[in-house]
Amino acid sequence: MRITSIWRSGSRCEWGALGAALVLGLVAARADAQGTVVGQLRLTERSGSASRDLNDAVVWLEPPRRLVVPASAPAPASGAIEMRGREFLPHVRVVRAGSAVSFPNDDPFNHNVFTNTTLGAFDLGLYKHGETRAAPFGHPGVYPIYCNIHHRMVSYVVAVPTPWAAQPAADGRFVLRDVPPGGYVLHAWHERGGEVTQRVDVRAEGATTVQLALDARAYVPAPHLNKFGLPYTATRADRY
Repeated sequence: MRITSIWRSGSRCEWGALGAALVLGLVAARADAQGTVVGQLRLTERSGSASRDLNDAVVWLEPPRRLVVPASAPAPASGAIEMRGREFLPHVRVVRAGSAVSFPNDDPFNHNVFTNTTLGAFDLGLYKHGETRAAPFGHPGVYPIYCNIHHRMVSYVVAVPTPWAAQPAADGRFVLRDVPPGGYVLHAWHERGGEVTQRVDVRAEGATTVQLALDARAYVPAPHLNKFGLPYTATRADRY
């Protein structure tokens, strides 16, 4: 009887400790619970037009200043924009502010990548097939990228001050995961629709659903200037 009593007492202690550990684990998991933002982005087009470039938009969450972003948080990595067939591919690249983007030349002729934006102008100079040069994007914002030789080559680097950013699918749907609960400002940008913002309260459990709309009806494409601030001149190298 004594031995049985000791065994049962020990079992109660072990199960009690296990139960306490499970409770503490559940409390910790609840404290570390992350939210998800599920959204739909739409572009208002001119009558008779359809949106075919919604995946060139960028959406991101601006966190409150008091939020300490963990080092392990997902973040848009430094990326690349290739030059191929007198095009920048992809047309839009989103990175975390402070990252660099490389520009490999996959064409059999020279390119000269540059931007004159006040956010951080740069000129990578003239370089040939097989070479790669990179530029830093230290400040948040939208950087228009051009080639000084080929006037139709245009791309955008969107540097965001947050790890919670994405480009929508072709139908405009997007998901931002692993977001700490709290109040945020949701940004959406598109080349033809500009930028809009919306307040979002992210819950610790479940998904927060949002709807965003950008107006592209006033967009009018216009030629840009070369790196010297002058109009492009028609040359053999710039033929399409």
